[in-house]
Amino acid sequence: MTDVGITAFGAYLPRLRLQRKAMAAANAWFNPGIAAQGKGERTMANWDEDAVTMSVEAARDALPGGDPLTARKHVQALYFASTTMPFSDRQNAGVVAAALSLPEEIHTADVTGSQRAGVSALIAALEKVKAGGAKTALVASGDRRKARSGSTQEFQFGDGAAALIVGSERVAAKYLGSHSISVDFIDHFRGEAEEYDYNWEERWIRDEGYTKIVPRAVKGALEKAGVAAASIDHFILPCQFAKLDQQLAAKGGIDAAKVRDNLASTVGECGTAHALLMLAHALEDAKPGQKILVAAFGQGCDAAVFEVTDQIERARPHKGVKGWLARRKEETNYMKWLSFNGLVEMEKGMRAEKDNKTALTVTYRKRDMLFGLVGGKCEKCGTAQFPRTRICVNPNCGAVDQQKPFSFAELKGKILSWSADYLTYSQDPPSHYGMVTFEEGGRFLSDITDVDIGTIDSGTQVRMVFRIKDFDDRRGFRRYFWKAAPVY
Repeated sequence: MTDVGITAFGAYLPRLRLQRKAMAAANAWFNPGIAAQGKGERTMANWDEDAVTMSVEAARDALPGGDPLTARKHVQALYFASTTMPFSDRQNAGVVAAALSLPEEIHTADVTGSQRAGVSALIAALEKVKAGGAKTALVASGDRRKARSGSTQEFQFGDGAAALIVGSERVAAKYLGSHSISVDFIDHFRGEAEEYDYNWEERWIRDEGYTKIVPRAVKGALEKAGVAAASIDHFILPCQFAKLDQQLAAKGGIDAAKVRDNLASTVGECGTAHALLMLAHALEDAKPGQKILVAAFGQGCDAAVFEVTDQIERARPHKGVKGWLARRKEETNYMKWLSFNGLVEMEKGMRAEKDNKTALTVTYRKRDMLFGLVGGKCEKCGTAQFPRTRICVNPNCGAVDQQKPFSFAELKGKILSWSADYLTYSQDPPSHYGMVTFEEGGRFLSDITDVDIGTIDSGTQVRMVFRIKDFDDRRGFRRYFWKAAPVY
């Protein structure tokens, strides 16, 4: 029987790292005891990032380089897992697929409703490939969870995403088996139209939830995989209770020293994505022959077992968890955090008073341009241009209807000219924008995001990133497009 498993993996962590010390200082007047939470840092998404955009970045980290229009044709299924999807009735996985320029003949699905949704999606993808329903499947998971200001959850949460490619060729981590338990144990919930989770008592969650449910799932996964607990080299369990993951590992016969760092001090907990983020982190260190057990708790528990193969070196991500951890900028402005997360209403000024209604017909007709950053290249003279038009922009050519689709999403770019505008409304002023040129030809005017004021100039190297363009608050719609981001 052909082996099925993980063939590639990737991750994404926002560049900003909110310092918990600054968070605690801002809330100490109300709750002096919150100072105990003020250690380390947590990832902080930019205002134009959400579960979709972060998952796109994680998937790009895992997918092969080259032209997206040709290099990603092998992906036949996409599972997107999150509990903070921007749309309740629009398939969010479809947005991710379009941004990645995946083929339209693809099975897509949103997986949500539980903190174990990431591992649930991974198991579903593995079983689909195992059954022959797809040769290659992509699992992407991201979360940007809101919490009330000064709450424990605000300190515990983090923003981030992870992605895994599943297939049967060049398997880097062979799938040995999994086990799932579904129990309507309510440790927390978020009702319809509610912005924040309602959390139950911690001892109840620890003693009746994790302690009694997780070991059953772990035991079942080990039995189905035919693996002894003592042979597990990496044990992964996102858990907010200190050292409980080690206790549960030891209870199941797994060496407590094999428990993976849950990244609490540097990242926080990234919701549905966190188990997969920890799995990607483990795979960066894993050696052939080692066995990995990943589990995720949430109204039950999912657990899966993998064995690392000699293909692991070929599966390394472009950047990976370690690379994103190194790409960091400390953030101490708590007011910026509140503003970016809609926890405080800032004065926008008259220039923001406009109707951002989106023409859905144009969005559909130009979907490859808007979501995939696809322009055109003239087959007669080779000139690349964005957007694609019927007539070649080369004045020495002027060929008609000779352009083929050409993606700019993965091309290296440089800033030709730029401006920092304090008059135009921006959630992170000043608004940076400029003309971006590409080595392969072509240029267009682009917003510039993730900018440190005073650090960009003509010639600065940038990469294109999929982000939120703006919000239509009246209708609850958000527009996505690509922006230039400096390569720090």
